[in-house]
Amino acid sequence: MGKLTTHVLDTARGKPAAGMAYELFRIHEAGRELLLRGLTNADGRCNSPLLADATLQVGVYELDFHSGDYFAMLGVTQTEPRFLDVITLRFGIADAKANLHVPLLVSPYSYSTYRGS
Repeated sequence: MGKLTTHVLDTARGKPAAGMAYELFRIHEAGRELLLRGLTNADGRCNSPLLADATLQVGVYELDFHSGDYFAMLGVTQTEPRFLDVITLRFGIADAKANLHVPLLVSPYSYSTYRGS
């Protein structure tokens, strides 16, 4: 069976984004279903896969990363309102047996992502 993982890199500091809050949602016709929330570890990763085996299902998901709070925690000066506050990545899982990695590279004013494995 497959698994879903993520990690966050703070490109402004060139380090893992330790302590960033995240939430994972499954998207249904009726709205978003919260599956889990947590904080990234010292390596900017989750301590275990977000979804694995039977919990990894075909469908549409969203990962919310609370980058504005993360940079505020570090004392980084941001505009008010924050240019980037909560970054939502919507992605689809088409194969529940695949390994899918959704990383986030982030600074207070930009972000990027890609499909990893």
